[in-house]
Amino acid sequence: MRSILCMLIMIGYSVTLSAQERITLLFAGDLMQHTEQIKAAKTPDGYDYSDCFKHVKEEISRADVAVANLEVTLGGQPYRGYPAFSAPDEFLYAIKDAGFDVLLTANNHCLDRGKKGLERTILMLDSLQLPYAGTYVDSEARSRRYPLLVEKNGFRIALLAYTYATNGLSPVAPTLVNYIDKEQMKEDILAARRMNPDVIIACMHWGVEYRSLPEKAEKELADWLIEQGVDHVIGSHPHVLQPMEVKADTQVNDKHLVVYSLGNFISNMSKVHTDGGAMVKLELKRLWGITRLEKCSYSLVWTSRPVLSGKRNYELYPADYIMKPLKDEEFTRFSRFLDNSRSLFERHNKGIKEYFF
Repeated sequence: MRSILCMLIMIGYSVTLSAQERITLLFAGDLMQHTEQIKAAKTPDGYDYSDCFKHVKEEISRADVAVANLEVTLGGQPYRGYPAFSAPDEFLYAIKDAGFDVLLTANNHCLDRGKKGLERTILMLDSLQLPYAGTYVDSEARSRRYPLLVEKNGFRIALLAYTYATNGLSPVAPTLVNYIDKEQMKEDILAARRMNPDVIIACMHWGVEYRSLPEKAEKELADWLIEQGVDHVIGSHPHVLQPMEVKADTQVNDKHLVVYSLGNFISNMSKVHTDGGAMVKLELKRLWGITRLEKCSYSLVWTSRPVLSGKRNYELYPADYIMKPLKDEEFTRFSRFLDNSRSLFERHNKGIKEYFF
């Protein structure tokens, strides 16, 4: 009798294991190219960004789906940084090589090179078969490609992307930009739900630059998005980190992650709070056809500039790189960013902890 009982327990255990499926999603902040970054990447034959992501490439590639905000256009020459960004194509090659699977294009700089810049950016993304969300060459392309449905490991991930504005510029017909508009977003969320996804994630380019706490408007909009059926909300734009919180949904026994700002992923910004950012990792589990957020965590990253490191190019350092031999000023700036970020998160984060890789 005992042997039969053990066999039944083992069978039940194996069935449970086979019914559980998991996927890991990774989100990063703003991918930027200021003038000094473009100069640092210049070579006799073009541009080389291979050093920029070498310390984080393995972690990005380890995720099943990695997403970041492309805060530049690929508008062609002349290449320029702020205030009207146009990055070399090699920057996009390096982004893909680093392991990113999806890029967000709805941000305040997507029209920096006008209609041609928007179209060329999309052309380059398509040429590398990099899915994107946020800007479109025309309404037909938007209806065909949005909401963006990413299918991986048997999971269906619906991604939405919107921006608060485009620096006073308007898209020239027939091109389109996804702006934050509740009526349009409500329609898009319904369209996403009809795709029968496992999860819907809204990526919002919002907030006030350089403020470390979200405004009331962003908090209310995040709640509204969740009420409409969005599962998780990931924010960008302020160029500094803002808090993250896990919201419990007792009605359906679920959890929703809201990240108000992931800060700068890579940039030339050097003021306090602007020289780094975070990657946030979501681990989803599907059991008996129901997908839930099993675990989430964040990892801090910091951009080392040649003026600090003495190296040829900009390099992204994960948090534990602080233990490596560094130049004095490099160590000081890196430590300052880590201390400030952890202090902010210790005071304001809810339900999410730091991880290291």
